[in-house]
Amino acid sequence: MLRIGVDVGGTNTDGVLIDVSRLRDSSRGVLAHHKSATTPDVSTGIENAVRRVLELAAVPPAQVSSVSIGTTAFINAVLERDARRLAKVAVIRLCGPYTRQCPPFIDFPKRLRALTEGHIGYVDGGFEIDGREILPLNERQIVEQCRTIQEKGLKNIVLSGIYSPLDNEGKHELAAKRIVERELGRSANVVCSRDVGQVGLLERENASILNASILTFAQRTIRGFQDAMRALALECPLFLTQNDGTLTTAAAAARLPIRTFASGPTNSMRGAAFLAGLDVDDKVAAGERRSSAIVVDVGGTTCDVGVLLPSGFPRQAASFIEVGGVRTNFAMADVQSIALGGGSIVREVQTEKGVHVTVGPESVGHSITRDARVFGGKILTASDLVVASGRADLGDKANVSDLPSEIVALGMQRVKKLLEGIIDKMKTSPEDITVLLVGGGSIVAPDELVGVKEIVRPPFFSVANAVGAAMAKVAGEIDTIEFLAGRDIHSVVEGIKDKAIQKAIASGADLDTTKVVEVINLPVQYVTNEATRIIVKAAGDLSPQNVASLDDGFVSAPEEVDGIEGEKTLASESVVIEEVEQEVDIDNYKPTILHNKTWKLSELDLEWIAEGCGVLGTGGGGSPYPPFLMARQALRDGKDIIVVDPDYTPEMDVFIRCSFMGSPSVSSERLQGGDEIPSSARALMQYLGISDFTGSISEEIGGGNGIQPMIVAAEMGKTVLDCDLMGRAYPNIQARLPGAYDIPNGLWPCAISDGVGNTLVLPSARNAKAVEDILRVVTTEMGSKSGVSMAPLDCKTCVQYGVPHSVSQAWRIGRAIALCRKHNNLKGIPKAILELQNGACLFIGKIIDVQREVRKGFTWGKVTIVPLQEEEEEDATGDSEPSFTLPVRSDDKLVIPFQNENLYAYIESATGEKRVHVTVPDLITVLDSQNGAALGTPDYRYGLRVTVIALAGHPSWTTTPEGLACGGPKAFGLANVPFTPIATYKDPKSVIKEYEQ
Repeated sequence: MLRIGVDVGGTNTDGVLIDVSRLRDSSRGVLAHHKSATTPDVSTGIENAVRRVLELAAVPPAQVSSVSIGTTAFINAVLERDARRLAKVAVIRLCGPYTRQCPPFIDFPKRLRALTEGHIGYVDGGFEIDGREILPLNERQIVEQCRTIQEKGLKNIVLSGIYSPLDNEGKHELAAKRIVERELGRSANVVCSRDVGQVGLLERENASILNASILTFAQRTIRGFQDAMRALALECPLFLTQNDGTLTTAAAAARLPIRTFASGPTNSMRGAAFLAGLDVDDKVAAGERRSSAIVVDVGGTTCDVGVLLPSGFPRQAASFIEVGGVRTNFAMADVQSIALGGGSIVREVQTEKGVHVTVGPESVGHSITRDARVFGGKILTASDLVVASGRADLGDKANVSDLPSEIVALGMQRVKKLLEGIIDKMKTSPEDITVLLVGGGSIVAPDELVGVKEIVRPPFFSVANAVGAAMAKVAGEIDTIEFLAGRDIHSVVEGIKDKAIQKAIASGADLDTTKVVEVINLPVQYVTNEATRIIVKAAGDLSPQNVASLDDGFVSAPEEVDGIEGEKTLASESVVIEEVEQEVDIDNYKPTILHNKTWKLSELDLEWIAEGCGVLGTGGGGSPYPPFLMARQALRDGKDIIVVDPDYTPEMDVFIRCSFMGSPSVSSERLQGGDEIPSSARALMQYLGISDFTGSISEEIGGGNGIQPMIVAAEMGKTVLDCDLMGRAYPNIQARLPGAYDIPNGLWPCAISDGVGNTLVLPSARNAKAVEDILRVVTTEMGSKSGVSMAPLDCKTCVQYGVPHSVSQAWRIGRAIALCRKHNNLKGIPKAILELQNGACLFIGKIIDVQREVRKGFTWGKVTIVPLQEEEEEDATGDSEPSFTLPVRSDDKLVIPFQNENLYAYIESATGEKRVHVTVPDLITVLDSQNGAALGTPDYRYGLRVTVIALAGHPSWTTTPEGLACGGPKAFGLANVPFTPIATYKDPKSVIKEYEQ
């Protein structure tokens, strides 16, 4: 069985021919390989590479069983901000009155936003988490949006609806798509967000925007692939490789090119593992221990870096991954890309600090043999620097003999720094690591790098991407809704796994190598039938006997596009200088404390506070990311966020209390519209006869609720008190210290609102639990999310029945995490957090099971974590490895039940014995081991590598009968579990007091 693998990069197109029957030969079955220049019309470069490998191997086209193509062209367009290839996008949100405070494009980098933002529109539609419509789809509104889009001349449209992944009947996004296509004609490219990503509106929408922006370019590119196939008389199936290393048809890739964004890096990692023989078991049988390695693939335009586990498979990405600075949430290998390659453009920039040499982000790409100076061109590139330094023989060295030695040295130092930086970013410990260096542009890499113990260039390293494409797998996916009432979910999932495996085999996968690679459960409703969406993917090698001839019909492209692109427009020098000088030295950063002893927040302060709120949220409180974006936007709009220290604030100053109530699962989708908390606050203040107040305070510092007072204060010109009323996040509304101690105005009167005209004022209640029960029922009716305002409190009461300096604590936790990331010490993050608050590192492992459902307004469930197997572990020794405080065996499991927030943690042995080790009121937080970020309970998913820490709770919770009765084990049904503190609480330090002049 002969396979052809092709990698189409921004600079070079590589081809390789592999005989699968000779994989154990020293050549690894590689019969021929060739590297040719990527051409503007795409197909010519592919033809050149493939024709040459067929000639070198003397193989007729009829003997080739498959062609697999991988490319970095699509992600390159995003990374380089290439205006020729990125189209402006119109986004129509199906959201009713919600999400407006967090509009589309809000977290796009400025340059990318300028290239892609074409139109934003809001129309009725969207779903609640229980399947009810927020508002019915309004055809008239969609038609009006189409008229505006047509007037703007936009062709690429994204339809993004709240909870659209649960709309399997196509009531909203698909129905809206039909309307848009009817109004704008067949030339319009319409992308439904449900086809691109999973639950998480902002991240799914971001991915959809990127997908829509490159659709025209993708169609043109894939049509070029097909042209090349026909010109070469190849009649075998044509596949494109996807982010997960599996194959898809050309037609499917033209609709969803974003699924191929990271296919190039994934192919290079799989190819590097294959060429280095990491898939051969002889070494392991001989007792040789495999080690993790970092794969660095340097092309002509980009450098892609990922971690190769001892198993030979790439490390999976964190729960969220950034693509070109844009946060998305679809699964892919953990690959980070930087704009560095052999064709990267080199500039000399004069700054206040002297001469500065930049390398990238722009590249001459496939024009390197025309534009690079060593080839007679006029543009200085990274390849020119390497030749001038004497480290490579390429082109005519005389053409760069006039380069000043200082420029060459500074440029090479910049290349070295870029490589060391991205490698260190991928490491999870400071120890040196082995690097597999592949890619045609790898000549720019030095022979030694800080943090690297060995650089290995495997055989055929220059075409590793093409090798990975040739050896990619075939996948089968089942996406279905199952009703689980009276059924065992594990039995249901097992049946769907079998179907996915059979589908993969029917698509051409080999029976003996096919296995399940992904399982996703999405709760749909919390009604009696327990409807759940289940997605299962299986993958296996291409079958030598049964390669499916899938329908990869001819991909059309816009008639006006002839496949030839214009010259790339380069960034101005002023933009380069601005980007160089905007970097913040976080090691020496100091917050701004004004003369009146108040703290004026910066964007960096906000970022750190949001990170810390995630840790203190113990899985709940809502995601801090959307509120952070809203607060940051307020700063960019010229508003101030001022934090005051309770020790410097008059005791009688009044603060309103702000929070959202409901399920964290809803917070990731039904983003706030902006009027939920203000509506409830206005109603309550009118009832109480209050006309003014000093500032705002959060009910809970944990999660997104820790940021909400800042948004309210910025909009209303008020201050934020450095204090909260919980010190963490809790699922029940009575579980805040004013409620636990039953003080006057502790829980009532209060008001809640959904921001769409439904507001309820509760003047009084029988007891604290009644407040919870009443508001929870109303919140559930409001879609499991409402804005809440409790009776305002004076500063003295806030301090007495609150947790002073909790905003400062969140800031310090966020800073600690940021510093660990900067210094490549991810495994030091637990220790850094535990230096700020006493506690323990409980467990390090991998999630193997998540059970969750939304019921009565809460997200209930449990997550099961097992220790990492030896081959899954990162190579780490020394003090950076957190020590376990729990006695665990290799077959033990850590189980964390949650009700919005993590409630307790117990070890379950193989015999079924359970030992509870930590409970509320202490804080239990699950960190993503790949980046140190706190995970919310909705983010838990199979395969994530996690670290679990516990922090001491505030004494008002842990040392009094009132605190334990309201927030301890018995409050959550653990009647027979005594509370044992994990550690002694440490009072947070005030940021204002530390940094005041």
